[in-house]
This record gives sequence, C-alpha cells and structure tokens, in this order.
Amino acid sequence: MSAPETAPGLPRDAAGEPVFSEPWQARAFALTLALRDRGAFAWSEWAEALGAEIARDPSAGESAYYRAWLRALETLLANRGIAAPAEVAALTAAWHAAAEATPHGTPIRLENAAH
Repeated sequence: MSAPETAPGLPRDAAGEPVFSEPWQARAFALTLALRDRGAFAWSEWAEALGAEIARDPSAGESAYYRAWLRALETLLANRGIAAPAEVAALTAAWHAAAEATPHGTPIRLENAAH
C-alpha cells in the first residue's frame, strides 16, 4: 500500500482518489509526497505528525484537514532543519506580496514581490 493510501483522514472521492477543493491543497499534498520520496522523512513520521496536528485541532472538513496537513509539513521541515519557521513565514509573505503585485491573468512570480 502506498503512502497516500495510508494517510489518516485523507479526503477522497467515490473512486478513492484524493480530493482537493483548492490548488494549494494539491500542491501541499504533492510537495509532501515529493519530500518523502527524496528521503526528507519517513511516511510513519509524516503520519505521526499529521495525526498530532489533527488531534490538536479536530475541526471537521476538508479545509481543516489540509490546514493540519500544512502545519504537519511545516513542523517536520523545521524539526529536520530543512526550513525554519521564520524562513517559511518570510517566503509566504513574499508570495502574498507577489500575488498582490501581479496583474490578473498573468503568472505570479516571486520577483514581483519587490515592486
């Protein structure tokens, strides 16, 4: 059984495929799998971190689940020294600034944050 099939609480459609209501959820999912595939952490570590986040905030619903997913990923990255919380926060702020500075219909580019 592969990792996504053993993810606790993963929202799924009738065919058993993961469900994403927003693009960021799919990106967080894909990033987690890519990092796991590259050896950043074991799937058992991931499941433990995600379970802890879900237990910390057991709000129901798909959006709450993926917020817990993202917090678990950020925690693992910080604990492994891959990305410190301050680095994640700074990059998040830069992407938000870039999105605000980008005209509608054009790709968001991080360099737009400086304008």
